[in-house]
Amino acid sequence: MKYTQLGRTGLKVSRLVLGTMNFGPQTDESTSHGIMDAALDAGVNLFDTANVYGWGENKGRTEEIIGNWFAKGGDRRDKVVLATKVYGNMAATDGDVWPNHDKLSAVNIRRAVDASLKRLRTDHIDLYQFHHVDRNTPWEEIWQAMDVLVQQGKVLYVGSSNFAGWHIARANETAARTGRLGLVSEQCKYSLVERRAEMEVIPAARGYGLGVIPWSPLGGGLLGGVLRKERENPERRSSQALANNPGLRDQVQAYEDLLDEHGLEPGEVALAWHLAQPGITGPIIGPRTREQLDSALRAVELELSGELLASLDEIFPGPGPSPEAFAW
Repeated sequence: MKYTQLGRTGLKVSRLVLGTMNFGPQTDESTSHGIMDAALDAGVNLFDTANVYGWGENKGRTEEIIGNWFAKGGDRRDKVVLATKVYGNMAATDGDVWPNHDKLSAVNIRRAVDASLKRLRTDHIDLYQFHHVDRNTPWEEIWQAMDVLVQQGKVLYVGSSNFAGWHIARANETAARTGRLGLVSEQCKYSLVERRAEMEVIPAARGYGLGVIPWSPLGGGLLGGVLRKERENPERRSSQALANNPGLRDQVQAYEDLLDEHGLEPGEVALAWHLAQPGITGPIIGPRTREQLDSALRAVELELSGELLASLDEIFPGPGPSPEAFAW
């Protein structure tokens, strides 16, 4: 495994991030524990989750699975950089939400962190992330609430997820005025088929010293050899995104053809492409099985040539820098 600093911090994290969203809904507890053991053995030390994972009536279940794994001992907790998130409500349905039981008010942050700590069976969260921007709560209140958690030792670092570039700027300018560290990471949707983050989000993150942790690095499966799988299994349901966008199908076909010429696996190349981009800490992988984890781990050792990277840009061109991308 290779490691890098998380943004401008002194914290060392693996170039792949273990995403746990499937633990519970699609992967049972025993298999989830096996995947976490294998990831840790391979040197993956940044584990990402959220309080709402498990979904519906099972919200919080994923954190419980991780907590039960920590409870097995063996220095599991000490070796893991634990990241979870706050924002969403924990009610089974949106209609059951009680006032102040979601978003980023100081009241909900305090309630949510204590509940996550209980489910995770730990006394602290290494990276506490805002799952979405709260347009109704001032940053002064949010940072005051986080100060309390840091002073109590419940939280070490703070990150964001799904923020726009100007949200990152506002959050960190507010923090800087009062001598706070501010946001140290941003999770954003980013892949070869979704590169809009390159216009504003990633430049803002780099400018303010945030590590970028892309989610959905395989583009919802589009970059994992989807067309090959369709040919191998004609009964497989076709991707809705491809069915609705013939141009995208052509791009994905060109992508798979290019990698066939080089004898490379599409999913592994999609992850390796992230590792070649400046400012990227590491993509989030969300394996449902041990085999998927093993495939993702191979991406760390995959060195993409400049020629191949240029070919990928030709197939999936980025939007270009801001404001040139939209101003002229």
